[in-house]
Amino acid sequence: MVAKITTGKSIRGMLHYNEHKICAGEASLILSSGFAGDIDQLNFNQKLQRFQHLTELKPNVKTNAVHISLNLHSSEKLDNLKLQQIANSYMEKIGFGDQPFLVYRHDDAAHQHLHITTTNITASGERIDLHDIGKKLSEPARKEIEIDYGLVKAESKQSRQEAGIKPADLEKAQYGVVPTKSAISNVVTAVTRDYKFSSLAEYNAILKCFNVVAFRGAEHTAMFEKKGLMFSLLHKKGHQIGVPIKSSAFYSKPTLRNLEKKFEANLEKRKGFKDDLKKRIDQILEDRISISMAEFEAGAKKQGIEISYRENAAGLIFGITYVDHRNKVVFNGSDLGKAYSANAITGKFTAKAIGVKQEHKTELKTGKPTKQAKHRPGESLFAIPKIPKLVDLALMKTSAEGGIKIPKRRKKRKKKQIIINELSL
Repeated sequence: MVAKITTGKSIRGMLHYNEHKICAGEASLILSSGFAGDIDQLNFNQKLQRFQHLTELKPNVKTNAVHISLNLHSSEKLDNLKLQQIANSYMEKIGFGDQPFLVYRHDDAAHQHLHITTTNITASGERIDLHDIGKKLSEPARKEIEIDYGLVKAESKQSRQEAGIKPADLEKAQYGVVPTKSAISNVVTAVTRDYKFSSLAEYNAILKCFNVVAFRGAEHTAMFEKKGLMFSLLHKKGHQIGVPIKSSAFYSKPTLRNLEKKFEANLEKRKGFKDDLKKRIDQILEDRISISMAEFEAGAKKQGIEISYRENAAGLIFGITYVDHRNKVVFNGSDLGKAYSANAITGKFTAKAIGVKQEHKTELKTGKPTKQAKHRPGESLFAIPKIPKLVDLALMKTSAEGGIKIPKRRKKRKKKQIIINELSL
């Protein structure tokens, strides 16, 4: 099990996120602790007012919203009763057992996971310290629960799996903006929260694995200059589909300014996963002199790695990006080392896999077929060109460039000048 704690300043926003999932049929409320009345009878305002009653006791505390996600292994399929027990046990162990909290089961990913919404302001108006709560309380609690309930341990090899995020369902895009927004939100929220990326290009390399893309607009436009960012669904063929949505419209607020804060922090966080990724790439190549592009990509997929190539206008590969779904990190080939760069990897590809393909692309791009010598029927392709004989060369007329032959116009002018001189005499 993997536990993640996110703090914020808006209980309303966290509630909206989970309640919207219920409306979209992608989540259900399975537990309400510290709330009066039946769970099915609680409306949005009742849930919000319960939390606001506590936050108003300590108005000077701005960070008063706590959002927790408990993620199980994809092989585990537990019923609601077991999930309720796990959620209750976890909240007790991290010191939130007496706090009101709501537990939502989300069904928008390949693995079961819970989202818990609560506040760190107690009934006595005190603030529960959240500093380093992940390391001090959450990690020990998570490990104890794994043992108590026989769950797959987060550190085990079995827990290392391919990405558990479902690719965005493109069929929903044709029904309108709301389904499109929901599909994009599922992917963007999970990628932004779980993956480590250090640039917008790397962020997009991950998103494209799940049929989503982020774009800033053309340079020199108002959107680009103001650091605007929009998200769109991608068709399987790679082109955008549906209505693009502003980053500020999503609950997780994946704006460019917020993403840039993650870029620098992730540079340090992902370092520990570099050697493991290089080792797995080495296992694919296994000192092979050559390998086809298809074999390389298939081998990478088995290792939980997705390959993304960058090509120029002529179709030549000049860059390569590795998306590691096991460790949820992304690296450019040059960041891993010279042996993992685009030149080194494509250098191992067979001519059939890349050379012929690139030649064909270049020919299509220019639109001009390669010039070839004309061949006459019956003539051998290896015929030696006829060399003129020495006699023929001697009989050839000397060109004007040789300086021997006098131009006709000059000769006429000379004759005319002689006649004039004779008449004058």
